[in-house]
Amino acid sequence: MITTGTSASHPHQSHAGADAGTVAMAELLELDAEVLQTCLSELTAWLGELSDPEPARIVDLGSGTGTGTIALARRFGQAGVTAVDISPQMLHRLAKKASTLGLADRVRGVQADLDEGWPALGTSDLVWAAASLHHMADPDRVLAGAFDALRPGGLLAVTEMDFFPRFLPDDTGIGRPGLEARVHATLNPGPAVDWTDHLTRAGFVMEAKRPFAVALTTPLPAATARYAQACLRKLRSHLDEQLPADDLAALDTILDSDSPYSVLRREDLTVRTTRTTWAARRP
Repeated sequence: MITTGTSASHPHQSHAGADAGTVAMAELLELDAEVLQTCLSELTAWLGELSDPEPARIVDLGSGTGTGTIALARRFGQAGVTAVDISPQMLHRLAKKASTLGLADRVRGVQADLDEGWPALGTSDLVWAAASLHHMADPDRVLAGAFDALRPGGLLAVTEMDFFPRFLPDDTGIGRPGLEARVHATLNPGPAVDWTDHLTRAGFVMEAKRPFAVALTTPLPAATARYAQACLRKLRSHLDEQLPADDLAALDTILDSDSPYSVLRREDLTVRTTRTTWAARRP
């Protein structure tokens, strides 16, 4: 399954270098947060309703560029937020962002590979893992570490994208109708991941499982076309020899910034996806 997340996808447990892939992923994460800001705000507000008392110590696992970190720091104005990621480049971006926003005194980055063990972070009130847990080699071990790191009564929030965002109409004006549907059927053949049993095995008590549906139409956020292009480019990188040549040619034309069919020039884009959050508490 090809996934992204709020923070778009976080394959940060395997991409540590400042290569083109890291730069592209950082851009995708930033665009995701910009376009889906309303969804992220709704999610953090919900966590505020579940948290009693308001969390003072928060950990963001697989933070990437820190879109979730910043959202949590803004939602919980007195909290210190620790962002954990394997990539120093991602954490550097986060540090610059936090400084620009006046949050440097409450946000810190910790470089760590969670597949190698849980870093020494102290006790937390809230642990957040957005589109990162499925990238871990042993998610159950990471959840066990989160359980041990939380105070009794502390909250864990795991968010996953149920399916990659969709942007195009059924008939794009080029090639056969249904192109985007075929792309998604090829790359996401199985059901979305469900963390309920994993959380229970780790000792957590489920509070809630909640989907957050996204269905954006015009007027769209200004960054939507660039976000669509970045997402579709990521999908295209996994599609060689998996789709008929005519479909690949049509997709390449849509991704071509200079094409009259380019995703950057279209006025018929929408944004459709669903993200599910599991909220569980350490008893």
